[in-house]
Parts: sequence; structure tokens; C-alpha cells
Amino acid sequence: MWIIFALLSAVFAALTSILAKIGIEGVDSNLATAIRTVVVVGMAWIMVFITHAQSGLSTIGKRSWIFLILSGLATGASWLCYYKALQLGEASKVVPIDKLSVVITMVLAFVFLHEQFTAKSIMGCILIGAGTLLMVI
Repeated sequence: MWIIFALLSAVFAALTSILAKIGIEGVDSNLATAIRTVVVVGMAWIMVFITHAQSGLSTIGKRSWIFLILSGLATGASWLCYYKALQLGEASKVVPIDKLSVVITMVLAFVFLHEQFTAKSIMGCILIGAGTLLMVI
């Protein structure tokens, strides 16, 4: 089931880029990010209440709170940079560079989470990096 959600995530991420590029025309990138963020926050809380997950708030530990907050800050920084890049550049070039996050995530997962690198994952990183370079030059 995870693969279906991962594929849907990719489709929605692609739509996000195209819709954002169209919507950001003539709008300050920070304002556009704030509008997008309000919509995302609203959707997330609606899902929490639909699934009755709100009771889990009291069980979240201090460590989880810290890392979830840091993750939120990283997301915010990513979105601010992404919208500014979309405003200034072509979506067909901004998006592949943004997707280098896959390679960076794999390296960070190896360093900090001690996840294993396989020959297949190393080759994938190299191909993603090379593919990104090919698309943006």
C-alpha cells in the first residue's frame, strides 16, 4: 500500500510545482508560501480530526516534539526557498534540483540513521545526480 501513496505523493508534488508556478506570477514568493502553508495546515488538521488522531497529542514525548518542530522549520525553509526559486527560474529546472533532496536524504540517512548503502542505492544516487545535472544544463 505504501507504494500507492508514494506514487500519489509524486503526482501531487508535480501538480504542486505546476500550479505554484502559475499561481506565483505577480505574487511575492513569501506571501505565496504563507498562503500555501495555511492551506496545508488546514488540510492536515482536518485529517487529524477525521481520523480521530487528536487524542495522540498528549502522548507525544519531548524528543518527538523537538524533532517534529525542527522538521517543520526545515519544511518552512525548504518551501520559502522553493517558491523563490520557482518565481525566479523555470519549473523544469527548479524541480529537478529540488529533487536532489532524494540524494541528500540518502546520505543523511546513512550518516545519522545508520541506514545501509547498497550498490543499488549508490548507483541510484549517482544516476539521480547525473540526471539532474543533465536536465539543468
